[in-house]
Amino acid sequence: MLESVNKPEDIRNLGMEELRSLCTEIRTYMIDCCSTNPGHLGSSLGAVELIVGLHHVYDTPKDRIVFDVSHQAYAHKIITGRREAFRKNRMKDGISGFTNRSESEYDCFGAGHASTSISAALGFAEASKLTGDGAKAVALIGDGALSGGLAFEGLNNAGDSDADLLIILNDNNISIDRNIGAIHQDLLRITTNSTYNNIRNKVWDALGEGRPREAIRRMVKGTKAALIKKSGLELFEAFGFRYFGPIDGNDMEQVVGALRRLRNMKGPRILHAVTTKGKGFSPAEESPTIWHAPGKFDPETGERVPGSKGADRYQDVFGEVLLELAGKDGRVVGITPAMASGCGMNLLAQEMPERFFDVGIAEEHAATFAAGLAAAGLKPFCNIYSSFAQRAYDEIIHDAVLQKLPVTFCFDRAGLVGEDGATHQGAFDISMLRSIPDLIIAVPSDELELKSMMYAACEGEHKCPYIIRYPRGNGEGVPWRESVPAPMEAGRGRILHPGSGEISVIAAGPVVHRAVEAVRELETEGISATVWDARFVKPLDKEMIKRAFSGKAVLTLEDGAMKGGLWSEVCERAALEGWKGLIMGHGIGDRFVSQARQAEQREEFGLDKTSIKSKLRLMREALREKE
Repeated sequence: MLESVNKPEDIRNLGMEELRSLCTEIRTYMIDCCSTNPGHLGSSLGAVELIVGLHHVYDTPKDRIVFDVSHQAYAHKIITGRREAFRKNRMKDGISGFTNRSESEYDCFGAGHASTSISAALGFAEASKLTGDGAKAVALIGDGALSGGLAFEGLNNAGDSDADLLIILNDNNISIDRNIGAIHQDLLRITTNSTYNNIRNKVWDALGEGRPREAIRRMVKGTKAALIKKSGLELFEAFGFRYFGPIDGNDMEQVVGALRRLRNMKGPRILHAVTTKGKGFSPAEESPTIWHAPGKFDPETGERVPGSKGADRYQDVFGEVLLELAGKDGRVVGITPAMASGCGMNLLAQEMPERFFDVGIAEEHAATFAAGLAAAGLKPFCNIYSSFAQRAYDEIIHDAVLQKLPVTFCFDRAGLVGEDGATHQGAFDISMLRSIPDLIIAVPSDELELKSMMYAACEGEHKCPYIIRYPRGNGEGVPWRESVPAPMEAGRGRILHPGSGEISVIAAGPVVHRAVEAVRELETEGISATVWDARFVKPLDKEMIKRAFSGKAVLTLEDGAMKGGLWSEVCERAALEGWKGLIMGHGIGDRFVSQARQAEQREEFGLDKTSIKSKLRLMREALREKE
């Protein structure tokens, strides 16, 4: 059946059994594709019936479905003309892993960060009212995204309007890690009510099979639904929404029936759908955190294919060092916006849960909460993925920097992050923060450097925020566990390879190791260069700049935006000092980064060894032409 579905119109006349069969085929196809080309599997498996039901009932693309995060949107892509293209999901020159306006008319709004759907869908609803085009607007939001402040801003505005807006709450009790926060706890409480559990525990086992047990099953189901309904009314109708549900979001008949009844209602309304993350694939249902993005696996057995054994991942280095620091200093605490396992802070959560804070998908709150902890005399390590840290820009300035509070912000997934595409690349952290006075921006080049910078941030006497940004993936294989952290003075670089001084390479991050490899190989061609590990881009080492400007040329290397980054800093210094030498740079240019493997992205932006060698040859030729 799936082979004959090329657009949503193809499913609008299907009967209920055909829709159920289609959902089964979509899941099988999704599992098959993701087993060899990894992606965000668990969320998408759980949302299949909701998505098929929406396209069955609504007149898309005229009617707009706005996805939140769009981890859950794979079924949407498959039935909107991208079935075959889905085999290259998240690959270079393939389709995006998220909804993308430039990719399909059915993707009315792009989404890679959480909690945006309600605000965007409200925009569509109000626009439809003004234009009179009759288009419907639906926001499909996971319960994890409700922990984000932007979702509540949207709820507050939408509930005070008469907008024709339907919000579907996909309640699966988990986002990536287990959901944290009052909203999730409320949803969890009403679905695990003591009345329900008492009935079940005392009566269930005594009944045996047959009509009595079925009668009790129906009674318990009705009691449970009534309790959920009551709490849902209290929670959402306070915002001005009409609340409907809960329904079984994996029951095709319930989904279609509810959507048909709600489609032509007016005003802001919420449909509460309870789903199972990983639905239809038992390994994903049993371990939803692992199967959020499981990597390659056997689609028959669910056995995950181990990746090639390499150096330790930076996130694991961070997690172990944070736990080590917490063991030495009782003032050390950790904060994460819902990324405990992704950033390695799950180790602290397991060993010292009272000093671990998962604040939900709320980066702004994470930054200000960390500032409050620091003002009270603690030593907070606030770990936020670089791309998501963009959301906390004001809080970092207003609440941490202006008050000179020693919060350590660790930006994981900085630089080129690979297949997640433009929404997730950590390209802008340095350029957005370098202009802010009174902070430190440290860029470790390997595992030991990360450890040393974390120690320096924790044990130093600085009275300002200390930012450490490091990449996704494996380190350089440098021994770090038993190594004593080197003293780390802010604003001091180091020479990793001495050269003639005619050309200086100034690099920030692990790319410095590729620069050393390139320069060593070029020495056989008579090309010599000094390689500096900048270590800090704020403050930048004055002695390093002085020595680099004593030569004739400088090459900067960075896995971030060149505008406002290291390249800009060196150019600014040259202009201020009147230095007339040659400055060139490799890094992320004035554009967004499309999805591809990290190695492919490094080649694209000149951060691989071959590209560095080519640039240095070019610089040497340019210098000789001037002589």
